[in-house]
Amino acid sequence: MSQPHPNEKDFSIAFTVHKSDIDELGHVNNVVYVRWMQEVAAAHWDSLASSEIKQKYVWVVLRHEIDYLSAAFENDSITATTWVGESNGARSERFVHITNTKSGRLIAKAKTTWCMLDGATLKPKRVDEEVVKLLNGQV
Repeated sequence: MSQPHPNEKDFSIAFTVHKSDIDELGHVNNVVYVRWMQEVAAAHWDSLASSEIKQKYVWVVLRHEIDYLSAAFENDSITATTWVGESNGARSERFVHITNTKSGRLIAKAKTTWCMLDGATLKPKRVDEEVVKLLNGQV
């Protein structure tokens, strides 16, 4: 999966791997990575959008693509970093890098395709210039 590299303008949050995140093989379960991707995306949107904008638009996932590069284990400190790529019509791409905070090692990288919906009708809505600027921290 080809994707741009994160930079200083990107949004990050930290996680600690809990016992409940571990699967029968002794490392973080794949579903947990999806949860972290959702949580960092939601936190990023919450940090950017006003209450009015959040009522006007909602997001749903159309597709996740994840490359698992190495394992994470109980008590590891994890950083999830996200940034927004291109928007086309009602679709917007978002990238996430999940790293081991201590070592800096990239554990997983992902690309999610999101669809923006009108908050009242829940029908797809074109990602307009206002939202693109907001997502890119230009507002």
